[in-house]
Amino acid sequence: MRDEFTAAEAKSLAPFFTNLDKPVFGLKLPQEVAGALFSRYSRSTKSLRRTFLDEFLGDPELALKELLGGEQPQSDQSLALKKARAFYDRVLIGYGDDSVAQLGGAHIACEKISNVAANLLEDARIGIAPLEKSTRYVRFDQKDEHGEYLFYREPKIMASPHQSAYLEALNLLFETYSRQLDPMIEFVKRSLPIEEIELRDPQTGGSLSYADAQRDEKLKQWAESAYRATVRAQACDVLRGYLPAATLTNVGLFGVGQAFEYLLTKLYSHELIEAKNLAATIHRELDKLIPSFVKRARPSEYLAETFSATHALVAKFVSEPPTETREAVALIDYEPKAEENLIAAILYPQSSHPLEQLKQLAAKLSHEERTRILDEYLKRRRHRRDKPGRALEQVYYTFDILGNLGLYRDLHRHRILTQERQSFTTTHGYDTPAEIAEAGFKADFDRCMEKAAALYEKILPDFLLEAQYVVPFAYKIRWTMKMNLREAVHIGELRTMPQGH
Repeated sequence: MRDEFTAAEAKSLAPFFTNLDKPVFGLKLPQEVAGALFSRYSRSTKSLRRTFLDEFLGDPELALKELLGGEQPQSDQSLALKKARAFYDRVLIGYGDDSVAQLGGAHIACEKISNVAANLLEDARIGIAPLEKSTRYVRFDQKDEHGEYLFYREPKIMASPHQSAYLEALNLLFETYSRQLDPMIEFVKRSLPIEEIELRDPQTGGSLSYADAQRDEKLKQWAESAYRATVRAQACDVLRGYLPAATLTNVGLFGVGQAFEYLLTKLYSHELIEAKNLAATIHRELDKLIPSFVKRARPSEYLAETFSATHALVAKFVSEPPTETREAVALIDYEPKAEENLIAAILYPQSSHPLEQLKQLAAKLSHEERTRILDEYLKRRRHRRDKPGRALEQVYYTFDILGNLGLYRDLHRHRILTQERQSFTTTHGYDTPAEIAEAGFKADFDRCMEKAAALYEKILPDFLLEAQYVVPFAYKIRWTMKMNLREAVHIGELRTMPQGH
């Protein structure tokens, strides 16, 4: 049934909605008002616009007309926004629940934070989308206004006898990175001449050689610019193994209120000073944007005490040394009946049968019949953006991975899976890129890695978590990834293509 509005009602509604006569429309309302409106809307027989008109627009507590700006003084608009947030709080108590906090969000930029803190932010999964400054495409040889390299001066370490060794080791890492960056760019140019690379035509997307690009001056300039960017990225990628976890970075976040609330709770409850301080600063800025959504965020005794308790459990029950790992990736858990479960899941949505019956049917099928079903389900995909169906989510795998911190950063971005990492450490050794040795930098590289490891071992007994800041990206860490087959296909296709990082 279509909404009918009088001329006066339509005039009142127009500033708050993208249209008044279509079943799909956008809202131009403060986050809190929109969240409260959706919550009320879910328990009403009225349409959303009618609910807004009858129950929200005329409410003196909301003062929505003052939010329109125009002739209204800025002070009136600010007061109106405060009223809207107070109204949201009242609505939440009245008939809302935690899910209402999923209906509003905010963008937050976190600058000059360490990679340790950045990983804590990016641990968030559903509800928060992070984007971090790249160590591949951006040079990290800059200094601040005081002439100091951009790394985090951890307060506990800086107030301890380890201060001078900490500064010396991290400055050495940055100095070596900076000194080798331009020579590495020249090395990459010699190894990868512009005449040998394959480019993508910026207009057609087709393959383009540098010889072809020279037929047009603009295309030639574009090709040379793309080549310089490619060379710089490869050089930065090779040398980022020098960068310590203390390296300062920038992270942009978009998240919904509920996700931000839990993120703040985790950061407040963390043992690292940087995490606690970051929680306070993010909270302060979110209070200016979506205060009603994050007002309950506070430290959790449960999280803090559980961390300490599990650390004590490891000390008590895990006494034997770790076994030596031969493979970087180990499949440690899988489903023996994965194929049967997958076949049953493919057939389930188009049938009327119980899932258990379809599993029994799948078990009786021949190999050829199963292959035919799988082929029919998947063969029409043209490229990776044609996502395979949800049937693949019925099959799970667990991997234990030992890889360098740079590799971890790439895989950490994936969300639809369970990841759990151990602390950054120098225990498992480091990877040396082939280009480091080929360019004649291996002796410097080894010296820097050994110095960082010695400092890590020295700091570790005094500062268990803070020791992570000195670990360079080249060092290996251990983490697990439990994922379904659909996510495994996505990761495999994305990360094995050219530039698949």
